[in-house]
Amino acid sequence: MRQSSRVELGERRFWIFDMDGTLTVAVHDFAAIRAELGLQPALPILEQIARLPPARAGEVMARLDAIELELAAQARAAEGAVELLERLASRGARVGIVTRNSFANAQATLRACALEDFFAPGCVLGREAAAPKPDPSGIARLLAHWGGAPHEAVMVGDYRWDLLAGRAAGALTVYVDPEREFPFAELADLSVDSLAALAQRLV
Repeated sequence: MRQSSRVELGERRFWIFDMDGTLTVAVHDFAAIRAELGLQPALPILEQIARLPPARAGEVMARLDAIELELAAQARAAEGAVELLERLASRGARVGIVTRNSFANAQATLRACALEDFFAPGCVLGREAAAPKPDPSGIARLLAHWGGAPHEAVMVGDYRWDLLAGRAAGALTVYVDPEREFPFAELADLSVDSLAALAQRLV
């Protein structure tokens, strides 16, 4: 576990999570998904779809939805996810999700991982509800819903889009990398190798 600066987590009342690869074990092969959708390699999927003609964009998005729902059935909770969410609940913290997936996919994933009871449906924002990360609008929307301020918030994610969104929103950023490589550590206030390690900081 690495820490880029000393941070206090205990006072943070509002916790926002990425889903795939953060709350769940990563299973997405994004290169294969781009190839199946006929998109260019190494470029963000949603941004590519947004640039397509409307009819084509609708077809590609429908196929993406189907792929994601197939993957949702395979989802498993990440190490420490239940422990962390239970600790946050015991502290009265509010928790939400901002994901680049669809809302339907997020709900299916949470059900497969037995995590759905931790998140109120209105606190799970998919790509239909807010501009995709790294845009911070999803985080801002959740904080407005809760009546919270950025300095009270934590954004937890496994990729640069999550950390950039958290930084732009003014939240504390936590970077989870089970491989312990931390290529985006400069964007994080705190870097950990698991949610279990993060939960231990809330003892």
